Amino acid sequence: MGHQQTSAAVAVFGTSISLIDVLTAVGILVAAGVTAFVLRRIILRRSRTQQSTHLSTWYTLSRLVAYTVLVIGFFLAISALGVPLSDFAVLAGALGVGLGFGLQALFSNFISGVVLLLDKSLKIGDFVELESGVTGEVRDIKIRATTIVTNDNIDILVPNSEFVSGRVVNWTHRDVLRRLRVPFGVAYGTEKNVVKKAALEAAAAVPFTLHLDGPQRPQVWLSKFDTSSLNFELVVWLNPEATKKPVAVTAAYNWALHSALQAHGIEIPFPQRDLHVKTLFGLSDDDARRALGLAENVTPDEAGARHSQPTTGDKDDNDHNDAADDVGADNVPDDTAAEVRSATDD
Repeated sequence: MGHQQTSAAVAVFGTSISLIDVLTAVGILVAAGVTAFVLRRIILRRSRTQQSTHLSTWYTLSRLVAYTVLVIGFFLAISALGVPLSDFAVLAGALGVGLGFGLQALFSNFISGVVLLLDKSLKIGDFVELESGVTGEVRDIKIRATTIVTNDNIDILVPNSEFVSGRVVNWTHRDVLRRLRVPFGVAYGTEKNVVKKAALEAAAAVPFTLHLDGPQRPQVWLSKFDTSSLNFELVVWLNPEATKKPVAVTAAYNWALHSALQAHGIEIPFPQRDLHVKTLFGLSDDDARRALGLAENVTPDEAGARHSQPTTGDKDDNDHNDAADDVGADNVPDDTAAEVRSATDD
């Protein structure tokens, strides 16, 4: 009987390992995996009963507990095999060489995942935008990759190292209030106060606008004198529900802007060019334009009056320059941010 056990044994690092030792080690690993899974489920179930907003903390705790149990189970399995830990350093060196050649990316993603869980720069439920252009809500942080769910309900697996080494825009990291700037253009000659009135009506028509007055009221900026248009920006603060859907929210404001501009008879321009004819078949200036049928029979006084613009007029609140005020003002007042954080923590 003893001869059969000896023949079934295998020498590893100078230690004889029998079939029973192998089965014991496998049993320890399976038990460690089951224990890690059960403990993680218990912690997550406990987090749902606490009515707390710090769900990311519970998630991090569940992951770290699971990893710790697995590591302890691994070393217990090595001990059950009878392999001295001092000799195991040789195997660790061999694994290091393997990591350097074939498992470097996997090891980097694992370490990056642990870093993300510990420093809390990325939490479950955050809405992020990656340097690659991927946007979505963080659903799960696993050993190798993080699952991001887009607004189209598409699951995207992103390697953890991309969050550590790349640029990540976290829309919900510090606060849930965000400001959105929606660009639009109108034709030259349009009264800017009418444009502002129409844009503010559009902001009031969209339910995502946080406030209609006060420090976070909607604003209208004249941002650029473009080739064929006066370019404006509708600047609005969004409520928390709209922060995670920037594309849909922008589309909603564009729709409201188009309706408001049409209601006020404001023309939305298209690219156009003016053709100035100096010579045509030996003719020049007015003679050339008259040959093309483009000449107008107007007097110089009428031409000057046609291109003149009023320089004075009644001024009201709509003529106020919002962009000038914004330069010297804080974007989010401390008291408003405190109220939002307090409401979120309750």
